[in-house]
Amino acid sequence: MTFEKSNRMQHISGSVIRELLKLTAQPGMISFAGGNPSSETLPNEELAEIAHRLLLEKGKVLLQYGATEGYRPFIETLVSYIKDVFSAQLTEEEILPITGSTQAMDLLCKAYLNEGDTVIVESPTFIGNIQCLRIFGANIVEGKSDEHGLIPELLQEQFKHLKPKMLYTIPTFQNPTGITLSLERRKAIAKLAQKYNVLIAEDDPYNSLRYEGESLPSIKSFDECSKVVLMGSFSKVISPGLRVGFVAAEKTLIRTMTVCKQSTDVQTPALNQAMVNEYIIQGKLKPHIKHICAVYKEQLNEMLSGLEAIQGIKRFTKPEGGLFVFAHLDESMDAGELFKEAVARGVAFVPGEPFHPQGGHKNTLRLNFSNASLQDIRCGIGILKECIDGR
Repeated sequence: MTFEKSNRMQHISGSVIRELLKLTAQPGMISFAGGNPSSETLPNEELAEIAHRLLLEKGKVLLQYGATEGYRPFIETLVSYIKDVFSAQLTEEEILPITGSTQAMDLLCKAYLNEGDTVIVESPTFIGNIQCLRIFGANIVEGKSDEHGLIPELLQEQFKHLKPKMLYTIPTFQNPTGITLSLERRKAIAKLAQKYNVLIAEDDPYNSLRYEGESLPSIKSFDECSKVVLMGSFSKVISPGLRVGFVAAEKTLIRTMTVCKQSTDVQTPALNQAMVNEYIIQGKLKPHIKHICAVYKEQLNEMLSGLEAIQGIKRFTKPEGGLFVFAHLDESMDAGELFKEAVARGVAFVPGEPFHPQGGHKNTLRLNFSNASLQDIRCGIGILKECIDGR
């Protein structure tokens, strides 16, 4: 039987990262490819205790179907959490628990985008949401950025002439570059959204993973006209396997996204929401974040030190947090070809081209440092040096 794809899927391929992760599962592979938190820092025992107690005390409720709107105690906690972490004051009606922050983009596209609508994105940006926008038929336009993030003056010209429906941005420790949007630019972009009636999808899953410098308020915190949709996740700071995140936006948009969620997965598992809620209200999250930040800072520094010694890498980002370093090779080099050689020698990374919606930039690559030991980082970067400088 011949199976024919729907029109919307004709030109959509699987996530490059998901495919690469199959390679990294090979025994002995040193992987800089994923965006995984360290397996050594996952709070297994604490979550096991929380789950055990919740099932004993509230199992008959948590194991049943629940409201699509979310587990009420968790939503109450999120109001305080978002104010504390993102400096944004919201009501319960403006928050929807979701199944990982990736679902937020899917629901937002379902609720708000029409085929052919223009969406401006950073370039490079997160592959998963490039894929999501393509599935919904968006006209994806690359915004101009520098080492401080999106450039408001150039963004204003795009808003004025292209009249986009949405801007998608990862303002803090951006994926894949690790760049953080400056405070003044956050304020400026919020004002531009109001002036030109552009919705901002603010994707901020790495916010708490700061190793240096001062935390910055979210773009949402400067939103005076309900033009910013804040998307957050607990995947990077507690567990990606729980698949718990949230989206915060104007309440009528939240209601529309809730209706979209009803036919997507009915609800984010109540047990998982309750586990994250208990982890927060028991005061476990802040010390856990402090611990993982200390671990990741050491891993990042080890990687940066190794990259300094590779002559064929012309420049690379030096983030103050997050999970990624983005590197530029000599213009003559192809990271895709380098990837084949590196994998053959037991090291994996992600070539940079797929992160650019319009392609190109074949001489770039993304490196993740959070899920490799210090020894593996030293060894893996050493192999990359041999592969790069030996060409």
